[in-house]
Amino acid sequence: MTPVLLFVLFISLSAIPPGATDNGEKQESLDASDIIERANANITTHLVDGDIVPNLRRNAMPCTATGCKWPKSRGHVYVPVKISPNYTTTERNIIIRALVTFRASTCIRFVLRTTQRDYLYFFSGSGCWSYLGRQGRGQRVSLQKNVCLYTSTVQHEVLHALGFHHEQVRSDRDRYVSILFQNIKPGQEGNFKKQQTNNLGTPYDFDSVMHYGK
Repeated sequence: MTPVLLFVLFISLSAIPPGATDNGEKQESLDASDIIERANANITTHLVDGDIVPNLRRNAMPCTATGCKWPKSRGHVYVPVKISPNYTTTERNIIIRALVTFRASTCIRFVLRTTQRDYLYFFSGSGCWSYLGRQGRGQRVSLQKNVCLYTSTVQHEVLHALGFHHEQVRSDRDRYVSILFQNIKPGQEGNFKKQQTNNLGTPYDFDSVMHYGK
């Protein structure tokens, strides 16, 4: 991973004109969970928790386990990415701009994939979904055209790929919220089952892009 790749990626993002993202809608009016729920309503891909593809090889292994994390080097976590050529320039820019938002408050640095074995591959599949944590080799992240291409949705699926669960299933969530299971939409109860999570010493985030509310 070289600084040149990072610099080129950052410059390409800086060149994106304002407003050339989010399908013409204002990002602040969008709720990632609503977008994902709508996009995945009738797809046939087997998902858990609404938008996570299960890895049967890790069926009982939490994503805090060794092998699920992306490696850290020189103080940063470098994650190679490849974006399907089937996206238009505008659609590609939506994805890239969402990736750059991670620079401001995390040690995550996304770089354009060259020869790296493990990388994220963004493509227009059926619905919005991701695997949980690093899987190895070309790891697919589905962002369906005209459905999933919003900054919040890209961030949401990328966070899954980095190993993050939904906010409302945090191991410590009962200290912050009460789950009213009788009010949950039928069939969605699994979205609120607590997981063994590493909360990294951070407070519960009610406004998290990873938070589901119904």
